[in-house]
Amino acid sequence: MHRVTLIPGDGIGPEVTQSARDVVDASGVAITWEVVEAGMRVGNADGNPLPSAVFESIARNKIAVKGPTQTPFGDAYPVQVGDRIYPSVAIALRKELKLFVNVRPARNYPGIKSRFENVDIMIFRENSEDLYIGRERMIDADTAEAIKIITRGASERVTRFAFDYMQRTGRKKLTAVHKSNVLKLTDGLFLRSAEKVAKEYPAFEFDARVIDALSMELVIKPETFDCLVLPNLYGDIISDLAAGLVGGLGVAPGANIGTDCAMFEAVHGSAPDIAGKDMANPMALILSVVMMLRYLGEANAADRIDAALTDVLREGKQVTRDLGGTAGTRGMTRAIIDRIKA
Repeated sequence: MHRVTLIPGDGIGPEVTQSARDVVDASGVAITWEVVEAGMRVGNADGNPLPSAVFESIARNKIAVKGPTQTPFGDAYPVQVGDRIYPSVAIALRKELKLFVNVRPARNYPGIKSRFENVDIMIFRENSEDLYIGRERMIDADTAEAIKIITRGASERVTRFAFDYMQRTGRKKLTAVHKSNVLKLTDGLFLRSAEKVAKEYPAFEFDARVIDALSMELVIKPETFDCLVLPNLYGDIISDLAAGLVGGLGVAPGANIGTDCAMFEAVHGSAPDIAGKDMANPMALILSVVMMLRYLGEANAADRIDAALTDVLREGKQVTRDLGGTAGTRGMTRAIIDRIKA
């Protein structure tokens, strides 16, 4: 029996998290879901979009599935944990739970239109530092400054995680991404740290790319890349670019992993314009819970869900409109469950 914290989120979040939950339950894995609320709906109700109950639940369960959450623009209410202010619920959870790596696959699935074929890239984004530490200030009325932090420890940790993941999953090659030709100290440290760790894993290929060159190559020959490890900002941008190579954010899953807990969430946002209309594509969050099941050691169930989803996509009938079908969220979910149980 696994206990999992479930955060439905905002907009389409409750719909796609219900789909993911139903699919996991249909696989036969014994899970107790502990539902807690976070996001703009909670913030509108009591001024706090991230209640302490969320952290208490994740501390107990060590595993969370999070639906997309919406943060209002401006300063309607802060995402505050203790005396720390964060720009969003997602970033607050990653920081407070010390989820140091963001893992985002980008893979072609049958039936999903894309300009490319045979893309299967695993992205490892360092999640704890870089410009995303949020240290900004106004120097004067016309000049703003942001601080970029790169440490040897965090850079080595995320690279080692990538290699260990590759060992478990049969991956072959890791590419470190940087801009050390210009940012010689910060990105230079990231690159040197990755190179040092790579020497501990001689069975794997290892190389490096400057971020702008990588961006060009990804839209010319993405099928030649296997795994990428990147600092936080580059990882955020490139993971969205990679999602575009295989069909968009609606098919892009993600995991945030730390030393003692993990949170699984889709890359896409809350899409409030279609919330409650049974139109949302549940695929990204379903693939996110597939990643969760593998993390929990439930590989058989993960494989069966992935195979069922692949069958539904290949047939192309019981899929949502953005995937070329006419089904709603619930209809696509039922089709996947039927394949699991067949």
